Amino acid sequence: MSSDPKVIPSNVTDDQIRSALAEAHVPSLMLALVHLTGDLSLIRSAIRPQPAFMSDPQDGISEADQAAIRAKAFELIRSARDSATPAVASLTEAQVREMIGFVMGQEVSDNYVEFLTAELSVAGEDAYGQPNLHRVNVSDRSKFTVIIIGAGMSGLLSAIRLQEAGIPFVIVDKNADVGGTWFENTYPGCRVDSGNHVYSYSFRQKNWPQYFSSQPVLREYFADTASAYDLRQHIRFQHEVISARLDEKRGVWVIDMKTPEGSTQLEGHVVISCVGQLNQPAMPKLPGVGAFKGPAFHSARWDHSVDLTGKRVGVIGTGGSAFQFVPHVAEKAAKVTVFQRTPPWVLLNRQYFSEIPQGVHWLLNHLPYYARWYRFSLFWKSAEGMLAAVTVEPGWNRPERSVSEANETFRQQLIDGMQEHLADRPDLLEVCTPNYPPGSKRMLVDDGKWFKTLKRDNVKLTTNALREITPTGVACKDGQTLEFDVLIYGTGFKASEFLTPMRIYGKDGVELHEAWAGEPRAFQGITFPGFPNFFCTYGPNTNIVVNSSIIFFSECEVRYILGCLAELAKRGPGTTMDVKRDVHDAYNVRIDAGNKGMAWGQSGVNTWYKNASGRITQNWPFTLIEYWEQSKQPDPSHYQFSKGA
Repeated sequence: MSSDPKVIPSNVTDDQIRSALAEAHVPSLMLALVHLTGDLSLIRSAIRPQPAFMSDPQDGISEADQAAIRAKAFELIRSARDSATPAVASLTEAQVREMIGFVMGQEVSDNYVEFLTAELSVAGEDAYGQPNLHRVNVSDRSKFTVIIIGAGMSGLLSAIRLQEAGIPFVIVDKNADVGGTWFENTYPGCRVDSGNHVYSYSFRQKNWPQYFSSQPVLREYFADTASAYDLRQHIRFQHEVISARLDEKRGVWVIDMKTPEGSTQLEGHVVISCVGQLNQPAMPKLPGVGAFKGPAFHSARWDHSVDLTGKRVGVIGTGGSAFQFVPHVAEKAAKVTVFQRTPPWVLLNRQYFSEIPQGVHWLLNHLPYYARWYRFSLFWKSAEGMLAAVTVEPGWNRPERSVSEANETFRQQLIDGMQEHLADRPDLLEVCTPNYPPGSKRMLVDDGKWFKTLKRDNVKLTTNALREITPTGVACKDGQTLEFDVLIYGTGFKASEFLTPMRIYGKDGVELHEAWAGEPRAFQGITFPGFPNFFCTYGPNTNIVVNSSIIFFSECEVRYILGCLAELAKRGPGTTMDVKRDVHDAYNVRIDAGNKGMAWGQSGVNTWYKNASGRITQNWPFTLIEYWEQSKQPDPSHYQFSKGA
């Protein structure tokens, strides 16, 4: 994240300050004022936030108290402007701890202090930097070549960090440009469901037009990032990796790729896979898929040549993609029939489609440290603050609907939100209310548009089970046959089939997927025994369920991988590091036990979090700060080092 300005701009007018303060997130504003004045009494009054996942945008601070804080802030900001007073950067650990506790509304652990101190970067710290690599001689770093597979979010991040460290790299990507999932998914309504002030690189914020950006805006963000760091010169587009094979004698990986011109190879000392989990569309396991004579396509491969105006459209699935595209389809189609197997829990957020007011932009860009505290507030409320509500309470006796008292309360809050929109449609309320605990499946974020769409005259939500796809439509198990002009599959991705369709051959020629035998596992989600110098971002058990940002995980993973490169660079080219089997296995015992203690591990509901055997292969079951802490740097004792010929 770029440095905060140290002085309030001298050209800002009183009216501009007042206008900006009217839009402020008051808890973040109060903390920014501490930086401006050094006066902690500003957060020691009776005015204190009460953060909660489903709380109002001001975290329970009354309108009268908000007005008092804004009035105080106006005087302090105006005074700082007129006197060119710099923000206070040198805060003690005790002061930072008190400020974190204020925004969190609870006692603060040491790791949170360390994390936020780095995030605030008051002395130039980098929360996700890898100092160990920069301690290695520059010439030793430059002797390694790294191959990055994928030019999406994690691939670009890896490249930026390698470039900073002076390590040669090349990126290969099957697509024609950068962006990964934001390049591939172009269906109408596609957008992120994590707030963009956390769904963005820690070191590269921007003036986001909305709180939750659409696909074109996110694709532009990653394209601009590639340009800003001059990364395209390192990228080989339309190079699809077919296989990666370890040459044990030389300690290098050989990558076979398919291009429009034919096949080609690359060699590198290290491979970083950044292919993600949600890139291989999953089709329903129904007889007749492919038999439909009209246009039929998966949402991840949207066919923009098909005009849906006046058409009868059948939509199979009510997951995250369908949730976003159905409202747009309904505006054009004559009739939309949505086939639902399991209803999602819907987390209502009134800001989901909202533009960010100009006043908020001013605060984020010009009030010192406001943006950092605002980012941390979102981070806490959308992830860490939610964890307790999806944790299993031992002895809880209502497992079919909730996993704890907190989860039951959360369930009722979600139902109350649904009733705001569906009180006049008890039929829809019944079929839209899940019969499983909140947190068991991915919750979907919306401002009510989904429920409004289902109430349209030309939209029908049906729970009829499908028997097969026919040449003219679908046949249901109850004997009903429905005809359509277009079929759209919103049936998600093959999330548990990690690193497919690539074939990865490690020691002794063992292929990774065969070694997994349907049970993908990794150490820290990054490394696999028998596959030295092959690293992975967004690997097994690094997905998040509650609504934070996967970019946080990627920044942690890349930091860890750079720590591994530091260990390799110290030992010279040809060196390989292979995670020890017992270390890997013990780690996964802990992961499995942790997931069993969460809503998604207890519920029997069908979800893409699980593989065919029912094991949770996707999710991280602990706090995000725990992952940040464990991935700061590798422990060399966890690895076996070898030297090629």
